[in-house]
Amino acid sequence: MIRTLRAAIVQAEVPSNLADGLARTADLVREAAAEGARLVVFPEAWLSGYPAWLDVCRDVAIWDHAPVKAVFARMAENGVAVPGAANDALSRIARASGVTLVVGVTEKVDAGPGMGTLYNSVLTYGPDGTLLNHHRKLMATYSERMVWGHGDANGLRAVSARVGDTDARIGALICWEHWMPLARQALHESGEDVHVALWPTVHEMHQVASRQYAFEGRCYVLAAGSLMRASQLPPELERHPDKISSDDQWVLRGGCAIIGPDGMYLAGPVYDEVTILVADLDLRRAQEERLTLDVTGHYSRSDVFEFRIASTARGGAPMA
Repeated sequence: MIRTLRAAIVQAEVPSNLADGLARTADLVREAAAEGARLVVFPEAWLSGYPAWLDVCRDVAIWDHAPVKAVFARMAENGVAVPGAANDALSRIARASGVTLVVGVTEKVDAGPGMGTLYNSVLTYGPDGTLLNHHRKLMATYSERMVWGHGDANGLRAVSARVGDTDARIGALICWEHWMPLARQALHESGEDVHVALWPTVHEMHQVASRQYAFEGRCYVLAAGSLMRASQLPPELERHPDKISSDDQWVLRGGCAIIGPDGMYLAGPVYDEVTILVADLDLRRAQEERLTLDVTGHYSRSDVFEFRIASTARGGAPMA
């Protein structure tokens, strides 16, 4: 039985709007598939760009600040509704190239309760276009709480997918969820072969968290980050002079990496350049590494510790 799959992480400059983002996603998926990839991954909030302005622009937390409200409204306009037209387009992209597609999005709710709240979400599609999983980030981190609401437990799991000629269990967490021990355990319990770690940019501590996850979970980790120049910051907002010196400066530097189940790098990290990072993942290696560590089995001590996931309703959870 074949237990090897070719995976790719797309590292590219973030799109400025949803229409362009969907078109670029389709092109980049085709390019990755042409290199033989059957699992294609995009970073956190790929559609339509991580709100890096929260970190590098001035006055973003001022109450009733018209420029920030305009930027937030534009985020909503370019959000992905599930179900919705953009979700359908992503499904078609996966199906057209016959790949399993994992992509980070800013999610909006089109109607009903919670239609004023956005979510930091990751969507996983099978090669037939089926939406296999829909995870909302549990906790927006620090200033992110201005723009994204709390997620839920509904997508806190790995899913089975046909990736090329093999079956694999694929899970994903977003950014600082990798420092939530119980969120990690929930994914470990669901039995991952491959874990997708979505970040805005994979700087040093994010690399540490990604490698730790691979070692702890005895799985492959695809750490995905975006590229973004200062020229892509919202024109309504004033850049902080201590943080931004020119339009060409990288605000998000990528840092994509593919990590083995022993915590060692297979490919990358790559910074400051557009690339499609590709590696062949031998899933038998994950089982080999579980000889010494299985945090859901022989190294779990279930007679001492008890773990459960509380089910939660999906809807318009309030922002903090």
